[in-house]
Amino acid sequence: ILNLAMKMVSLVTLVFQSSMHVIMLRYSRLVPGPKYLASTAVVMSEVMKLFIALSIYFYEHRSFNGVSQQLFGPESKKWHMLLVALLYFVQNNAQYIALTHLEAATFQITNQLKLFTTAYFAVIMLNRSLSPSKWLALVILFIGVCLINLGPGPSHGDANPAVGLVAVAVSCGISGFAAAWFEKVLKSSNQSITLRNIQLALFSLVPGFLFAVCVVDGQQVRKNGFFHGYTIWTWFAIILQAFGGLVVAAVVKYADSILKGFATSLSIMLSSLASVWLFDFKLSRQFIIGTMLVLYATKQYMSGDNTE
Repeated sequence: ILNLAMKMVSLVTLVFQSSMHVIMLRYSRLVPGPKYLASTAVVMSEVMKLFIALSIYFYEHRSFNGVSQQLFGPESKKWHMLLVALLYFVQNNAQYIALTHLEAATFQITNQLKLFTTAYFAVIMLNRSLSPSKWLALVILFIGVCLINLGPGPSHGDANPAVGLVAVAVSCGISGFAAAWFEKVLKSSNQSITLRNIQLALFSLVPGFLFAVCVVDGQQVRKNGFFHGYTIWTWFAIILQAFGGLVVAAVVKYADSILKGFATSLSIMLSSLASVWLFDFKLSRQFIIGTMLVLYATKQYMSGDNTE
């Protein structure tokens, strides 16, 4: 009974976090007034992730004795984790760019291409093979995403759907490679997931702040300030992104792939409904058909034969 309850809690939490993060991030980019810098929002999210991960570590160990050796010592795989952290930092920035130019529903569905990239890099980097049913599901997924994005784009301000699609493609490509690389690191060491989360947040935070904030956006930050354009919706988006990793960890622990696929489907439907209500998004026949194909492909991929 307890295990079933935890599965349901994980499902509800994942659906809420996945859909609300996309909706809130999109809404925060459409609020009238000056736009905040995506780089500063990603940095603030990493600050929160680092605080959460350090709090969990202290709760588990009751001290920080030896943590520096575990994070930076010869067995820490710090250079491998630095690469993963930088990839995730770029991916998070790409998501902000994508949701500046795409509707929340379009982004949520197109972002399922990460299934394709994750499968590809798993085959290339982890020497896995996929069953024919999974390859078929990936082909259907690609067709569904193409159908959705052949329709008209958003009409909000200076939104450019082409820029949004490129940002999603970059995000999905990085997501697939980073996931495979991270899995190799996890399986080649005995470090806890909490320590890896501390490394990810710390290694994302330092170069992200020094390069993205101080160099790339340095002129705007010096002129307008770090928190220029921030609203309560910006903070909601940052908080939801920061807690995303914890939610995924809980789902991995308590839920199976079928439940995760179900949660993904619910998140897509909620994002679509919210886009109609909040952003005056028009559900075309083409969009609905493409969405059904993506949902079907996701279900088939999640519930198909296991990767060998």
